[in-house]
Amino acid sequence: MAWETVIGLEVHVQLSTNSKIFSGASTSYGAKPNTQACEVDIALPGVLPVMNKEAARKAVKFGLSVESKINQRSVFARKNYFYPDLPKGYQISQYELPIVVGGHLTIDTGKGEKRIGITRAHLEEDAGKSLHEDFHGMTGIDLNRAGTPLLEIVSEPDMRSPAEAIAYLRKLHTLVRYLEICDGNMQEGSFRCDANVSVRPQGETELGTRTELKNINSFRFIEKAIEYEVERQIDLIEDGGTVVQETRLYDPSRNETRPMRTKEDAHDYRYFPDPDLPPMELDDQFIDSARQQLPELPDTKRHRFMEQHGLGPADAYQLTSDKATADFFEAVLEQTRGDAKTVANWVNSELAGYLNETNMVIESARIDPGMLAELIDRIEDGTISGKIAKDVFRSMWNGEGTADQLIETKALRQITDSGELEKVVDDVLSRSREQVEQYRGGQTKVLGYFVGQVMKETQGKANPQQVNELLKQKLESGD
Repeated sequence: MAWETVIGLEVHVQLSTNSKIFSGASTSYGAKPNTQACEVDIALPGVLPVMNKEAARKAVKFGLSVESKINQRSVFARKNYFYPDLPKGYQISQYELPIVVGGHLTIDTGKGEKRIGITRAHLEEDAGKSLHEDFHGMTGIDLNRAGTPLLEIVSEPDMRSPAEAIAYLRKLHTLVRYLEICDGNMQEGSFRCDANVSVRPQGETELGTRTELKNINSFRFIEKAIEYEVERQIDLIEDGGTVVQETRLYDPSRNETRPMRTKEDAHDYRYFPDPDLPPMELDDQFIDSARQQLPELPDTKRHRFMEQHGLGPADAYQLTSDKATADFFEAVLEQTRGDAKTVANWVNSELAGYLNETNMVIESARIDPGMLAELIDRIEDGTISGKIAKDVFRSMWNGEGTADQLIETKALRQITDSGELEKVVDDVLSRSREQVEQYRGGQTKVLGYFVGQVMKETQGKANPQQVNELLKQKLESGD
């Protein structure tokens, strides 16, 4: 039997505010355990929560960016459950009236674009964190994260493969960083994903029983967890079993999912409006001010790069998948005589390679836009060849100087003197009689051999275009 996978994602985006959603406690990462949880965060008697205005603004910016409806009146509710790292015994969230409703993201599936619906995005507070290591069989509780503002973004069950789910997550990850509402740091828990996964016979319209894969914090693990869960459900059904609605955890060391708890329905949480928080009301001016803060969004920037700079889809997509990379590209382009394609090649290939190798982000790159622009200009004006430029780039990355400094100190200027080049070409041809006869006999591909020999003799400093012209002239003239 052929099966269809159905995936919906719930993504918890930690909003990059300085203070928590209902208190003035700090949200900075890495503090000593339990030093950033104040009386409000743990609901001590006599304290009252106060809504963080900036968290609401960031939620509105997200909603506007995905063409959602912004509810100008939204309500906070208490979601009741008991867990060691939930100090209040309830979580303040939004249920019936969230701040953002509807919207969509468009992803590239490799076979074309696909629109993924967004059901809602609601504000809520984060819980604390349970620590299981180094406590000799016991669990430690760190409440620093309790009360940190989250925007939970819930998709429609529109994805049909793990690859589509990852494409959606990457697009969402890019978007929240463009909007500067979240740093997107998955290792620190700023961008976490729960995946709802089910299968059904191909052609069916009714949804199968879903399981929820909880709190996975890397794209690779999310993809592997979904792949495993799909296979597990299909095998279970085909063996006569039944999928149980439950929450499951993914164990990357064993590449498997395992049960965590039976999945609760909404009524199990006993939602009710929070009596300490009035409905949140946003006026037109507040929404308009959020709209004015929107940057050029990734899709718009990608299309502009293609239309304005003549880049292909792959180059434009890679450049705009990260705002800092897009900004770097445009900064180089403003300072160089090179064209957009040349700049894109250097940013997407050479620079990206060094960043990956050193596990660095582009903001920390050892070469700034002005330095790369200078290097590209030296290729454009014929001072150095593209091959030598890569060696210069490596030296620049290692902190040995700028392009111009390195070209002078290492005597890397191209040999463009025709008389000097002609002597080298004549020498190469005189000792390569067999290859000369092959060329004149119609094996023109052997020209590459001659070019290589000349470049070797000149230590890569010969101007390749002049070398090609000289060789062809001499080989075809019979000299």
